[in-house]
Amino acid sequence: MDEIVIRGMMKWPDVPAVYGWLLLDRRGSWLIRNVSGRFERIGNPAVNAFIGRNYAADAQGRWYFQNGPQRVFVALDYTPWVYRLDDAGEGLLAHTGAAAREPRAVFIDDSGAVLLETDIGIGVLLDRDLPAFAERLSERLLEDVARGGEAKATLLGRNVRVARILGAEVPGRFGFVQRPAPPAGEPDCA
Repeated sequence: MDEIVIRGMMKWPDVPAVYGWLLLDRRGSWLIRNVSGRFERIGNPAVNAFIGRNYAADAQGRWYFQNGPQRVFVALDYTPWVYRLDDAGEGLLAHTGAAAREPRAVFIDDSGAVLLETDIGIGVLLDRDLPAFAERLSERLLEDVARGGEAKATLLGRNVRVARILGAEVPGRFGFVQRPAPPAGEPDCA
């Protein structure tokens, strides 16, 4: 976390949290709710980087952006991480820029999305990288997994399991909350 954020938390420890104003979409973009209630993409690279550096999860699996003393809970379109292939096509980067160094498993969900379990957490692979990623896996492997089987593949030099998963099961299985909400009777933003 940024030093300025840590100082803000110490100076004002009891700032109410915000819910329903920040969203992470399936492409790894941060979206903020505007005055009309619609979400719009945050285009400023410095703001995106600041959010990414101060992005974390609490003990209940609710992901948030620590904005100085205020915790802004993030609604997730799917998973808390969105991965893409790095520019060389050899490694994985999260939407925050963090490098995923240890792949643990690959899952293909019921909609055909690829999910990667890594050392930093579960994330969906950016759709534009699906063809390049699929080239690394054999056609037979994909067919076996599509029929409900499991397989092994090499990813970033590691032997990992490849299996099917139902998209609806992902949050519970990996312990995260897609839509954090305030406690009953409290506003989404105080």
